[in-house]
Amino acid sequence: MEEFRVPKQPIIAQVILPGGEAREVSVFLTTGVPHYSETERLSDLLNSESRFIPAQDVATGRVTFLNSVAIAVARTDVEHELREEDRLTIMTEHEVEIRLVDGQRLQGLIVYMQPEGRTRLNDFLNDAPQFIRLIQDKRVALVNKRHVAYVEPLAR
Repeated sequence: MEEFRVPKQPIIAQVILPGGEAREVSVFLTTGVPHYSETERLSDLLNSESRFIPAQDVATGRVTFLNSVAIAVARTDVEHELREEDRLTIMTEHEVEIRLVDGQRLQGLIVYMQPEGRTRLNDFLNDAPQFIRLIQDKRVALVNKRHVAYVEPLAR
């Protein structure tokens, strides 16, 4: 039965719920599967059809199943989220502030590639998957659009 096991790699993520409650958890990402050229990213997992995601609480070691719909923000290190092609491709960038419906504010860089004629920030926000990437220095915040009140571009 070992041949049917799917290899997983644990990564540490900070999960923030509406209202600001934060937890450090290990989530388990698929690696070495033909569908993925590289290891699955946290954004791949959060934007998948799976609604409940197994996670191990770093502090207690207890396993819980997180409802991805209820996650406002998930943060992880940039090396777990960005791939080499993301770094080599010329992308559109916008420095923004995202205000969540519960009042939390996040600042960072939204970086994306869209088809010609759909390159505006508004196009991306409407076309993007449920969780959008916000680069914050050496971390990436994956922000659930269901919890976003507004996105405001900042002057550079």
